[in-house]
Amino acid sequence: MGIIKKFRIKSFKDINPMIEFENISLSYGDRLILDNINFKINHSEIFGMLGPNGVGKSTIFNLITGLINPSNGKIKIDGEEVNEYPIYLRAKKFKIGYVPQYGGYFSDLTLLDNLKAISEIVIKNKISMNDKIHYLLSKFEIDNIKDIKAKYLSGGQKKKLVIALALLSDPKVLLLDECFAALDILTIKMIQEIIVNLQQENQITICICDHQARDLLACVDVAMILSNCKIVAHGTPSDLINNINAQKAYFGNSFKIS
Repeated sequence: MGIIKKFRIKSFKDINPMIEFENISLSYGDRLILDNINFKINHSEIFGMLGPNGVGKSTIFNLITGLINPSNGKIKIDGEEVNEYPIYLRAKKFKIGYVPQYGGYFSDLTLLDNLKAISEIVIKNKISMNDKIHYLLSKFEIDNIKDIKAKYLSGGQKKKLVIALALLSDPKVLLLDECFAALDILTIKMIQEIIVNLQQENQITICICDHQARDLLACVDVAMILSNCKIVAHGTPSDLINNINAQKAYFGNSFKIS
């Protein structure tokens, strides 16, 4: 596959679990999607999920948000079992933000109007709303494109916008679905740096799913690999590269970290 350039230097994670999956299975009719999987995502950790398309990565996001429920097992968020919590209650109580792979913005509105539209829903105080928008425009260096309609933005600019929209509600948990897909190398590095800075500065628990190992492993603390409905490997990026199961299921034997 290639060589990873590791820029992830220091972890600020809290070792207490923010998200826990205990013996989770999911089936659609006769089709098994997830088979008795167990994992934890710690507070303030950047956690990655790797695997080919269709392996169940986005399904795990849907289970976390409550869009779907497991066939068996328990899901805990911040120590509370949430299987019976509806999607709106989970998002509000645990402050879960979600960045979809596609869309997530109003294409015919300008970048600024997108931020205003969502902030009017999630922020009650107008002064706080304006301060938050100004902060995000500056933080993501998008002030100079704020008057451009979203549909005319580049792929990287759209990704910045969607992440900014998710941050308007000050999430404690941020889910990023295939956030490196269809981006050039420089834009990928920019998104990686944004992710690491968010964790270090805001102590957000971040979970990324992707099928590109090189891009994901450059910015996570811990990752797991899904294959055939199960977790076949779990650990730090260095651990995974040397894991025989990971090599057989996903990497091959020529994948290295430099």
